[in-house]
Amino acid sequence: MSGTPEIFEKTITVKASDLDELKHVNNVQYVQWIQDIAKEHWEKRASEEILNTCFWVVIRHEIDYKQQAFLDDELIIQTFVGEHTHVTSQRLVNILDKETKKVLVKAKSTWCLMDYNTKKPVKISQEMLRVFYM
Repeated sequence: MSGTPEIFEKTITVKASDLDELKHVNNVQYVQWIQDIAKEHWEKRASEEILNTCFWVVIRHEIDYKQQAFLDDELIIQTFVGEHTHVTSQRLVNILDKETKKVLVKAKSTWCLMDYNTKKPVKISQEMLRVFYM
């Protein structure tokens, strides 16, 4: 599908529970945020019919940690879709410091579209792709 992918974003504030023993955001927490923003984008944009018939599973994460985040930092988490195959789609995520706009984390995840009934991969239709484009 050609066109411009929609950039979905939200702002969060780092909490104490997000930190590791070094007092910066734990790498595992970044993975959780990457998965959460993907799910939120999907649930906001997909129709009820699509949500009731399909779901996504992650099959690969590639994450580059560029800067650290600390308690009370405000972060912007952005996501949009990238390349896709018949049953997989890349999702790109950037996590930025809201004040400086510096990129803290860049991630590329590959997700597979699954059928709720069969629990097997299902073809990504043009209708499905339109969910993620402006």
